[in-house]
Amino acid sequence: MGNETPWNRGRKLPPEVLTPGEVKVLMGACSTRAPTGIRNRALITVLYRGLLRIEEALALKPKDLDREPGTIRVLHGKGDKSRTVGLDDGAWAVLEVWLERRTALGMNGKHPLFCNLKGKRLLPSYCRALFPRLAAKAGIDKRVHPHALRHTGASEMRTEGIDVGVISKQLGHSSIATTSRYLDHIAPAVVVEAVRRRKWEA
Repeated sequence: MGNETPWNRGRKLPPEVLTPGEVKVLMGACSTRAPTGIRNRALITVLYRGLLRIEEALALKPKDLDREPGTIRVLHGKGDKSRTVGLDDGAWAVLEVWLERRTALGMNGKHPLFCNLKGKRLLPSYCRALFPRLAAKAGIDKRVHPHALRHTGASEMRTEGIDVGVISKQLGHSSIATTSRYLDHIAPAVVVEAVRRRKWEA
């Protein structure tokens, strides 16, 4: 059963965090010409830069996007809580390519933002199968799944020195304490770097 052995059976594996280079090659595994490839690049971008959960991303409608302030409105987050998250200009550039193609395919505001070619909402199960397939195509050995992009984005924000309170609101956590535990679990880089700066000679 894969890498499951008697000692790790039933244990939750630690979260995987991708490097910026790995995210780029993952996106590069998506076609830049086929509509589905353009859509998948946009989906990766929203998960990675917006820190959305896969269910939150798949529930989005075009009306939830507001380009001028650079925001995405999540109406039904975890616990059915709503929040507004920010999205940087580079992420919007990727998303806008999909929005243009989506319109050209005849989709309108009634269709989900991330839909198939028939206008139907993508299923989480489709996405969970998609990401390992893209990772294999990109030559990434790590476990790659939608939540890994949320982990990766949060880890990068912490490394960039962004306030934990800001990261917490972007993630949609109920408290900063929850975010601190989350970051300590997925992004121990701060601890590692502090220890590496210590001096010692044998």
